Amino acid sequence: MMNDTLNTLYTRRSCRAYTDRPVEAEKLEAVLKAGTYAPTAMGQQSPIIVAVRDPAVRDHLSRMNAAVMGRDNDPFYGAPLVLVVLADTRQNNWKADGSLVMGNLLNAAASVGLGSCWINRAYEMFETEEGKALLKEWGVPDAEYLAGVGCCILGYAAPGGEKPADPRKDNYVVYVG
Repeated sequence: MMNDTLNTLYTRRSCRAYTDRPVEAEKLEAVLKAGTYAPTAMGQQSPIIVAVRDPAVRDHLSRMNAAVMGRDNDPFYGAPLVLVVLADTRQNNWKADGSLVMGNLLNAAASVGLGSCWINRAYEMFETEEGKALLKEWGVPDAEYLAGVGCCILGYAAPGGEKPADPRKDNYVVYVG
């Protein structure tokens, strides 16, 4: 059985090389809207998505992310857009809620023809004084309670930017009953 949703889930890959082609506003908005429809515990909608379109801010975040690893490369692989997902730590399920938002963003990006990749280290980035100051500067509500879940990078895949899926491992699913 196959449909568009299943096809997207089966074929979406992490993209690690991007072109400089700008992402159309309607595609960005569709991806963002999909993120806001992710399931959250008790419908609390604890996550916040910060859409970074400004190249200087994007580069600043790239440097912060690289610094967590002690490197100076671009961990965003040249992607022009960064969607920072944060979640309210006062909610017991904040990590799961933010992870579901990330999943929706990644799958929605694939469904509209964009490349994407989950970039880790958002937690470390926004635990710093620099990260906390950025959230305040951006006017993010309840910033003092937010923790980084992930950075979803977006853009158009460059040739070779997305690799085919590896075969699924044996015993991925265990049936009981």
